[in-house]
Amino acid sequence: MIQIIENAMLTTGSKVNIVVKDSKVIEVTNQYFGEGKVISLPEDVYVSPGWIDLHTHSFPKFEPYCAHPDEIGYKTGVTTVVDAGSCGANDIDEFNEVSQKSKTRVFSFINVSSVGLKIRNELEDLSLLSLEAIEKAIEKYPEMIIGLKVRMSASVIGNNDTKALEIAKQFSKRCNKPLMVHIGSSPPKLLDIIQYLDRGDIITHCFNEKPNNHIFSDKETNNALRAAIERGVYLDIGHGTSSFSYPIAIKAREKNIPFHSISTDIYEKNRINGPVYNMATTLSKFLSLGYSLEKVIDSVTTIPAKIMNNHEIGVIQKGAVADLTFFSIEKQEKMLKDSFGNELVVKNQIKPHAVMIGGNYYECKSDEVKTSN
Repeated sequence: MIQIIENAMLTTGSKVNIVVKDSKVIEVTNQYFGEGKVISLPEDVYVSPGWIDLHTHSFPKFEPYCAHPDEIGYKTGVTTVVDAGSCGANDIDEFNEVSQKSKTRVFSFINVSSVGLKIRNELEDLSLLSLEAIEKAIEKYPEMIIGLKVRMSASVIGNNDTKALEIAKQFSKRCNKPLMVHIGSSPPKLLDIIQYLDRGDIITHCFNEKPNNHIFSDKETNNALRAAIERGVYLDIGHGTSSFSYPIAIKAREKNIPFHSISTDIYEKNRINGPVYNMATTLSKFLSLGYSLEKVIDSVTTIPAKIMNNHEIGVIQKGAVADLTFFSIEKQEKMLKDSFGNELVVKNQIKPHAVMIGGNYYECKSDEVKTSN
């Protein structure tokens, strides 16, 4: 089936016709004279590549710390979710089963601990870190598992300091997969974490307000972070319940410390009770922090697709998968909190209306989407 999205407004403001055949984009053009089902959009609706949430918790077995992929996915404008370490090797078959039944695309940064987030201190017992188990999981699900996840925070590692990180990095190299590293309260120190990271690795929760944050670090740590960025390490937002701060984001911008991807670190509790709620709320916060619409949308489309090394999503071009998000910007003033209770008055709110995933069109459940605290 051919579908023609007429006069689709991109974030640049230009308008194009997007022609979709079955699951792929076959043409992006100013004029299209062929036949097909026409999708006409209101004047104020933008079309972007499908939103990608690089850091979610989407394995409902571990509720309330995880949510169903579709609840945090297509219903809220997100076409692809990446589970960031909820699942370890022990449960990867069940995780895949849930993923396959979801309308939303699902990928995984598999937890280096075999038990994943079944327990909250999964790195205290280093015997739970098994290269053999991870290799078997990747061999079985090579496309779904895009990387490894390790949580470097005092509440997770016990007395092991960077030992789990050292092991995780060895696993990452052996499996030829990038490593996503959660930074939280020390130990270990951020400086000690950075030295292990190479091109393609990801630091998530980059703008948190904890003492271990790079904005509060000494010159040596700050220089090491900048060097890591220069060698290709990515910084991911990972908003979450306790990992995103407006003041830190503002300071980072003043110091020219970039972020690369915007993600939510969403799970069942912060989806319902906040401060995350959904991706649209998170993106609206960055608009109000002064980032352009193009930058904000690139950070949830093109850039995370690059981080995932996935060339089929995150773009609107001939040959790409037909994953699209349809959204508008509503002028409505609301107060939104970050993870630390800091308040920001948001005047422009991003509202998703529908998505297309592999050519299939789904309306977002706007009545289920909360956009304020």
